[in-house]
Amino acid sequence: MTGPSSSTDGRLISAAEVARLAGVTRAAVSNWRRRHPDFPEPVGGGRNALFALSAITGWLDRQRKNTDVSDEVLVWQELRALYGEDMTSAVAEVAAFLTGQEPGRLDEASRLRLRAMAGETSAAEVVTAFTDRLISSGTAMTSTHLAAAVARFAGPVEGTVFDPAAGAGTLLLACTATRRAGQDGNPAAAALARARAGLAGADLEMRVGDSFQQDAWPALRAELVVCDPPVGLTDWGRDGLLLDRRWEFGVPTKAESELAWLQHCYAHTAPGGRVVFVMPPSVAYRRAGRRIRSELLRAGVLRTVVALPSGMVASHAQPVHLWVLQRPADGGRPAPVVRMIDLSGADPAGPLEAGPRQVVDVPVIDLLDESVDLTPAAHLSAVRSGLAEEYAAVRARIRELTGLIAALLPELPAGTGAIEGGPVRVADLARAGLVDIGEKTATSVSDQLDTDFLRGFLRGPATTARNTSSSGTYRSDVRAARIPQMDLDEQRRYGAAFRALDEAETLLRELGTLGPDAVARARDGLTTGTLRP
Repeated sequence: MTGPSSSTDGRLISAAEVARLAGVTRAAVSNWRRRHPDFPEPVGGGRNALFALSAITGWLDRQRKNTDVSDEVLVWQELRALYGEDMTSAVAEVAAFLTGQEPGRLDEASRLRLRAMAGETSAAEVVTAFTDRLISSGTAMTSTHLAAAVARFAGPVEGTVFDPAAGAGTLLLACTATRRAGQDGNPAAAALARARAGLAGADLEMRVGDSFQQDAWPALRAELVVCDPPVGLTDWGRDGLLLDRRWEFGVPTKAESELAWLQHCYAHTAPGGRVVFVMPPSVAYRRAGRRIRSELLRAGVLRTVVALPSGMVASHAQPVHLWVLQRPADGGRPAPVVRMIDLSGADPAGPLEAGPRQVVDVPVIDLLDESVDLTPAAHLSAVRSGLAEEYAAVRARIRELTGLIAALLPELPAGTGAIEGGPVRVADLARAGLVDIGEKTATSVSDQLDTDFLRGFLRGPATTARNTSSSGTYRSDVRAARIPQMDLDEQRRYGAAFRALDEAETLLRELGTLGPDAVARARDGLTTGTLRP
């Protein structure tokens, strides 16, 4: 780490970078700007305010907040000074340097810092950190959370995975496949994707060009196509592509570039292969795309629509959907239903597991109405009809559990800090025929020894520490454990306390499952109108 006096003058950072520097959220930085009159004023950037790094570190120091400026921050600011707004090229150059290529415009100080950072962790982790910083700064690239969601619904692939708007390759690298192929119109993004794949030991072939106008993979038919396309494009070349064979389900309007990307992906899908596509929620119901949505349903290729929670996209707070399409295998039948999954109330960093009230299979014929609305929440109201009763039951069980746990936890007065009675090895007790030793525990076979007392001490921190190696590896060695010598009445008092703790621990596990479930049900109900505050 380098202190704030090290070459910070003249460097500019965004609000997101202030948050990273201070170890807080962007919301906290916004709050500081409102509440603290002495917070540094922006010195540029317009709507995307930029602040002088030296002024920010000085303010943080005066406020007794984190003021250490990491090598990562210093290199980032050097890159900003060299590349301006083209930070994709900057990160691509960092990746190229760390894979052994020429350093380009990187100065000697930045190269030294990069080498030091890679030495502390790895070149791959350094490039990932700069890529995450690039995404958090507002560059339109796929976030780690969104890539994990796509990979979750894509599953492992035997064959090729393809992304026609690959960017830095985040979706391709998140998916499990034997071969990866991608295209992007930005040469710097393609270079970054290649470098990241090389550092990850992944097979990736990237080609550069406009996927609509210059399809670099005309003959490719992949087992999985993933895509997080640029959104809101109106100048995507529609007028010159009116007779293009890719528009199997209809020619998209200028305002429906997402449906153009979707059909481009489907055109590159092998028989039996799938598309997992990131879609703005409005495409599920906009009137302009109604005819194409209808044709997708009639063809039976739309299999699943997933509503993801807010926070999956770094550049905005709006939620997104995943559309999963499958090209029928030879002789395959169209899908009669579309699975609707509503995870809009889930934690974006969580496992994204859907409960039974968040999933419904809707017959295609029911979707082919006047609006052809593919929004999951619109079709889950009937499934959620019992949510209020279920939430009340879960909440009542949580209240019951908290009372039981509080009652079970024994009242334990302060001790002397030592236990009377010299220790005896469990191995010696076994040789004396007093205990049977299992794989991870022991059982008393004598009326001289209480089993709960024995097992309680076997689970104590002294035994755990003795069985843990210097590398942190734990190996159970019951024979080597030691327990104190006590008379039977004292053993039983300890045993009763240990037994109560075991019962409380069991209930705490149940509470640990019910707690998140109750919160998820509450969020689900509040955001869909099934519950009210």
